[in-house]
Amino acid sequence: MKSEVTKFILAGILGTVVMTGIMLVAPNMGMPKMAPWKLLAGAMNVPIAVGWILHFIMGILFALFYGYVFAPKVAISNLFFKGIAFGFVALILAQIGMKVMGLLFEMPPMDGSMPMRLLAMLIGHVVFGVVTVKVIGK
Repeated sequence: MKSEVTKFILAGILGTVVMTGIMLVAPNMGMPKMAPWKLLAGAMNVPIAVGWILHFIMGILFALFYGYVFAPKVAISNLFFKGIAFGFVALILAQIGMKVMGLLFEMPPMDGSMPMRLLAMLIGHVVFGVVTVKVIGK
């Protein structure tokens, strides 16, 4: 049990690292700047370091959700396709979370047009999903 939780946590961290790397280089490829750590810190009026911590906590929580809820219930045997499906679910859940945060906090403005932001968010979450699923291996 303990090694399973550790694996899920490490998968969430690694998935978040890879997703964050893509976010950092995406503006060089014409995508809008995406910095959820800044968005979280700005909305909650906390230091940027807290935004970074929250960003990684969310990645860990998503990985735990995958390991305990998504993986046992979704019968996709190919891990790559299961990761893509999980990435879509993570995107939808993240957007719901952002809407809820928008009700609780004043959200800072986001860069770029809505279609480009959606494309960038989709790419980021699918990459997160694939990396997380490949590390967990279910």
